[in-house]
Amino acid sequence: MTARELGEEETALAYEAMAELRPHLGSAADFVARVDGQQRPEGYRLVASFADGPWAAVAAMGFRTGHSLAWGRFLYIDDLVTLPTARGQGHASSLLAWAVEEAGSLGCDQIHLDSGHARHDAHRLYLQRGFRITGHHFSQPIGTDAG
Repeated sequence: MTARELGEEETALAYEAMAELRPHLGSAADFVARVDGQQRPEGYRLVASFADGPWAAVAAMGFRTGHSLAWGRFLYIDDLVTLPTARGQGHASSLLAWAVEEAGSLGCDQIHLDSGHARHDAHRLYLQRGFRITGHHFSQPIGTDAG
């Protein structure tokens, strides 16, 4: 198992895993265009875990760093997913360990992430890795999705 950061030329390697978490992404080309054209310029970075070779990630993590009054300097994990066939093999733990090391090297005070309320297996992993439940996340759709 190998976890490493993906450069722009490798973004597509994370598509299959990310589509598991974010099925609305569309095609691999749509994913690459969005990540490389919009999110990377805003500071988004992509890390992946590979099982049997470098050709497709079985787990992926997208994150960014920032500053806030509440958290100081932080690393925020936007996306963390493992393909169902690779779950329970340590890929997500490897990605979280990578994030902790990177946060330390960047001088971050904290790591944050949000998780869907029904993702109990993920919550168990986060708690085992030292994360705490510190609040509720609220959202309000704007525009056509406001329903």
